[in-house]
Amino acid sequence: MAVHPVLETVTARIIQRSKPSRGAYLAHLEAARVKGVQRGALSCTNLAHGFAAFPANDKLVLKEVKKPSVAIVSAYNDMLSAHQPFESFPRIIKDAVREVGAVAQFAGGVPAMCDGVTQGQPGMELSLFSRDAIAMGTAVALSHNMFDSALYLGVCDKIVPGLLIGALHFGHLPAVFVPAGPMTSGLSNSDKAKVRQLYAQGKATREELLEGEAKSYHGAGTCTFYGTANSNQMLMEVMGLHLPGAAFITPGTPLRDALTAAAAKRAAQITAQSDNYLPVGHIVDEKCIVNAVVGLLATGGSTNHTLHLVAIAKAAGIVIDWDDFNELSAVVPLLARIYPNGEADVNHFHAAGGTGFVIRELLDAGLLHDDVTTILGKGLRAHCGEPFLSDDGKGVVWQASPLESGDEAVLRKAGAPFSADGGMVLVKGNLGRAVMKVSAVKPQHRTVEAPALVFNSQEDFMAQYKAGKLDRDFVAVLRFQGPRANGMPELHALTPALANLQDAGRRVALVTDGRMSGASGKVPAAIHVSPEILAGGPLGLVRDGDMIRLDAASGTLEALVPSDVWCARALATADLSPNAVGMGRELFSMFRASVCAAEQGATTFPLPSPIPTTVGLHDVDTPGNTVPGSDEDYSMKKEA
Repeated sequence: MAVHPVLETVTARIIQRSKPSRGAYLAHLEAARVKGVQRGALSCTNLAHGFAAFPANDKLVLKEVKKPSVAIVSAYNDMLSAHQPFESFPRIIKDAVREVGAVAQFAGGVPAMCDGVTQGQPGMELSLFSRDAIAMGTAVALSHNMFDSALYLGVCDKIVPGLLIGALHFGHLPAVFVPAGPMTSGLSNSDKAKVRQLYAQGKATREELLEGEAKSYHGAGTCTFYGTANSNQMLMEVMGLHLPGAAFITPGTPLRDALTAAAAKRAAQITAQSDNYLPVGHIVDEKCIVNAVVGLLATGGSTNHTLHLVAIAKAAGIVIDWDDFNELSAVVPLLARIYPNGEADVNHFHAAGGTGFVIRELLDAGLLHDDVTTILGKGLRAHCGEPFLSDDGKGVVWQASPLESGDEAVLRKAGAPFSADGGMVLVKGNLGRAVMKVSAVKPQHRTVEAPALVFNSQEDFMAQYKAGKLDRDFVAVLRFQGPRANGMPELHALTPALANLQDAGRRVALVTDGRMSGASGKVPAAIHVSPEILAGGPLGLVRDGDMIRLDAASGTLEALVPSDVWCARALATADLSPNAVGMGRELFSMFRASVCAAEQGATTFPLPSPIPTTVGLHDVDTPGNTVPGSDEDYSMKKEA
């Protein structure tokens, strides 16, 4: 199937835009490689420290400096339901890697915070920056230079992006991502939402609310709605960094353990010592990133990835922006309806056909690049399978994903989608540029023109709501929520209140430089407004009563204020000192001071820059048409 012309155009533009930084990145990768196993670069003292505490047989393998060593980098903690299953994974991984003659070592752990626990709390202001902290923790784990590939154990919101950013800074190493899977289905998402709205109206007690939440989030595994955590898992599938179909197999099952063992073996089989060297820095190229955007759009995934995918791409020297998302969204059909875009959870989605079905449909429609490299080798079509236990119950076999959806209320073919577009649009105007997710917003609510009510905090909004002062048409302008101001927390405390007002017939919308993620639901919201006020953004010029027009169809985000009045205003200011201390926020001041704009990924690290002519073992600037370490050079070496 020919690639869709828009996909082709956007990809070509990204390749051209990224040439300087991508070239610098690939040169870094080549410079980091050594002859033989990586630990061969260590002195005897270094190496002795690296295996001192290991069992005798594993120590002997490491001592010989011939067989590969696989790093385990884990986000395990037993407070996060999604990450609690990782407690048992290192043993499974080490045993599996030994079977193929290699050694696995637990290289390090990274922090893993839960947005569900910190939602509406001061700790939420650490959440976005925890992504870069996780990337830094990954770098620390790999800094010993003991390893020839790595397994990354993570699931949730900032954790998988952080792990992948860290992995890409060690892009000469192969990387396999290992999920833990979703919890089994509990209270339905629609019933959970009803309890929350009743509580916001004062019609349910706190005990009733807690009971509903506990029935929904009830066991080990990922939360089952399609927020950022499960969007992460979809992206690892479509980027070819998971074993096919691994994302949504529940924890504590024989198939989950067999997939973990198979992932471990794969990581040991794709090192530079094999005939199938697959470094992650070459897997994650421009086409892979475009595939990730398409997968996100086709499934109605989390808007957080309009930040995270930009940051991930940046780590690989690739430059994307919201125009790329917007153009792709216009031609990518919506194939899945998973809560909050529908009633089903991810377990229902998996049963209906799951990730393999989506990938195959998009490939057949020319909406994904098949000519990419994955952890299985060449071609994304190898990831259209569904995993099953082998006959002996110990291994994994893959079967083709079903040709027909098991439930067309949840999953559809590309020829008969839920909508013709991906439901994520760029809105822009005199208030800046913002992202709007409309896949769960009914068409009659996608355009709102109403007076502004300006708030500086969620608490301010909720106080006025509870006092009955918001029973009207309005656009809530929630400002000073950007990464420089307070770390860009998610603002889900507003969702039930705004949903209640909309259900009561009020025309309401939200405009904010903060985040709402994949659970923003049915209320129109222009989020991630960029630039934020602390970077000179015009959101600081809005005053109560200004008419605001938010129109998803035309891509408009405008304050309908006469230009002379608008230009005469000064930017609003706010006392942000309370956001700078407490709950560890003072430790993150360096992030707030150095973070870039939301559209640039809200990162604290730069694009790769060129390195000196001669570094380490490789001349990275040799004359000729092919630069050592480039994607072209890598392909030539593989073919040879």
